[in-house]
Amino acid sequence: MKIFKILSALLLLLSVTTYGQLKIDAEVRPRAEYRHGFKTLFPDNAKAALFTSQRTRLNFNYGIEKLNFYISVQDVRVWGDVPQLNTSDANGLSLHQAWGELLLDSNFSLKLGRQEVIYDDSRMFGNVGWAQQARSHDLALLKYRKNKFKLDVGLAFNQSKENLIGTNLTTPKTYKAMQYAWLHKDFGNFSGSFLFLNNGLQSSSGLKYSQTVGTHLKAKKNNLNLSANLYYQFGNDINDNDLSAYLLGLESNYKLTDKTTVGLGVELQSGNDYNAASVKNNAFNPFYGTNHKFNGFMDYFYVGNHINSVGLLDIYAKANFKLNSKSKLTAFVHNFSAAADINSTVSKQLGTEVDLVYAYKFTKEIGIKAGYSQLFASDGMRALKGNFDNTNNWGWVMVTINPVLFKSKNK
Repeated sequence: MKIFKILSALLLLLSVTTYGQLKIDAEVRPRAEYRHGFKTLFPDNAKAALFTSQRTRLNFNYGIEKLNFYISVQDVRVWGDVPQLNTSDANGLSLHQAWGELLLDSNFSLKLGRQEVIYDDSRMFGNVGWAQQARSHDLALLKYRKNKFKLDVGLAFNQSKENLIGTNLTTPKTYKAMQYAWLHKDFGNFSGSFLFLNNGLQSSSGLKYSQTVGTHLKAKKNNLNLSANLYYQFGNDINDNDLSAYLLGLESNYKLTDKTTVGLGVELQSGNDYNAASVKNNAFNPFYGTNHKFNGFMDYFYVGNHINSVGLLDIYAKANFKLNSKSKLTAFVHNFSAAADINSTVSKQLGTEVDLVYAYKFTKEIGIKAGYSQLFASDGMRALKGNFDNTNNWGWVMVTINPVLFKSKNK
């Protein structure tokens, strides 16, 4: 029935292409993973995980005068989670995005509905594209664009259902209310953004708001690129503790040749000492960023974990090698340590992670990636994530197929 409805909608859209611009594209993205210490230290007497997950999407983008309209239908599954002779799906289809953008005039627009929110380097707001389900928000977004200046104001208020009484939210892992403003300006080889986020979480004693303010800066000089993140959080956490936390990040990338780029970076996120009083929370929370992109690909930090913990100091080096016109190799080395004391018996050192990613562009529509990562844990990591002294590694292969199924452009 759902497939029938989608096909009916597709035919309807095709029937009105005389009056607008329609693009229909799709994605099939299977990814096989071998996990032996992914996200946490591998326990004793356990077996490695091996599976293939898949994301399938069908995207409709339609534009006419004064309106942009977009729908992204997706299915996320693990190969084998549904029997071959199934009568119903375990997961089924879902709406990843469904929004309409009203073009109010040449500068202002209003975007309403379920949508991805991506700003700057995705440190605080990103679509989490690595995750098969990805991230989207239900909100109203007022946008202003003029010359090289951008302003976005987003408003969201979430409910679990159409209640007759009350506004308590019961949807797990979802904010109750959010308001933010993002400003961006380009100045030649320099650009800067400012973000203010007012984030409201539902608790048993009411709505608790925290505030995040900060900036993302970028500069370029010849072959050198610099970027910086500075964010500060205050207000109250969900347990009504006073919040005072920060994130400081700096990264430099230098293009040695047309085929080789090297980089160095450091990121510090504040945390709580093991014996800190509960009335104060000094642990930074990157909230809605694409956290898989930062602090190592094995997701030991801030990917559904390490929240309200000892924070993190990540010092890293990276290199990107363009092997030929279709392939490249990227390498990272991270050294992790805690920003706050772990306990009285171990140092702040957490360990070292090595990440390798190979990418090959088979055709315009088909890309292949493969990766291998290994974590060398220290005593500090074992104090946080279990006293296990085993090999921790992770490997994966992913194929992304992105065909354009239909595209029209009418005068």
